[in-house]
Amino acid sequence: MKLFANFFPIMKIIGTLKPIKQNFRDMQAARDLGDNELERERILETTSYWGADIMNRLGSDIHVYGEENIPDEGPVVLMGNHQGYADIFTYCAVFTKFQFGFVAKRELAELPFFGDKIKAIRSVFINRDTARSSMEAINDGIKLIEQGFSLAIFPEGTRSKGGEPKPFMKGSVKLATKPGVPIVPVSIEGTYKMLEQDGYFHGDDIYIKIHPPIPTAGISRKEEKELIPNIEKTVMDGVEELKKLSQSC
Repeated sequence: MKLFANFFPIMKIIGTLKPIKQNFRDMQAARDLGDNELERERILETTSYWGADIMNRLGSDIHVYGEENIPDEGPVVLMGNHQGYADIFTYCAVFTKFQFGFVAKRELAELPFFGDKIKAIRSVFINRDTARSSMEAINDGIKLIEQGFSLAIFPEGTRSKGGEPKPFMKGSVKLATKPGVPIVPVSIEGTYKMLEQDGYFHGDDIYIKIHPPIPTAGISRKEEKELIPNIEKTVMDGVEELKKLSQSC
């Protein structure tokens, strides 16, 4: 990352937190009361505002396809490809009907200014060094979903940065199949251009396609095994479609 080139963009990003300081206090207050519904409402208000604000400040335009496939309510599991850190901003700006947190690498929990905020929206952190830690994080996520919270997961496990996508991790579907909630496949294209391609944050055109939700309640073990390859194909076919759309615009 180019430190000097990123100074002003990072200041813009940090500046997006000021208008929502009270929101995080309200989230914690709702959690302390054990009011999951109110907490979800406060999280949704926060992420929706923050996602739109940060993309606006950086000068990005989001082109959304399949908006009619976004469920009106959770809990659901959002599952898509992972090109760059701006995937997070994009999801927050686009999914504004229901609360969701992220299944994220543990290093993000230690980010100055943002680590505690990512945690506050009911995200789950994975230590990718051990399979046991990953499964513990998935189990923590399942518990949250059973309480009515939604989660977004990037089954590649790391950013492709515009390069060759990584295979989807099989265990990620357990987030949805164990509690029996729908999976919403998501294809995204262009987010790596906002940081990873040039090494500094800047605006760009982002393309995202939301595919029809996949029910998981009551599916057989055979059907569960087929989920990941089917979702991976749906997502990656969508990415190729978005690439063509971006080139034609």
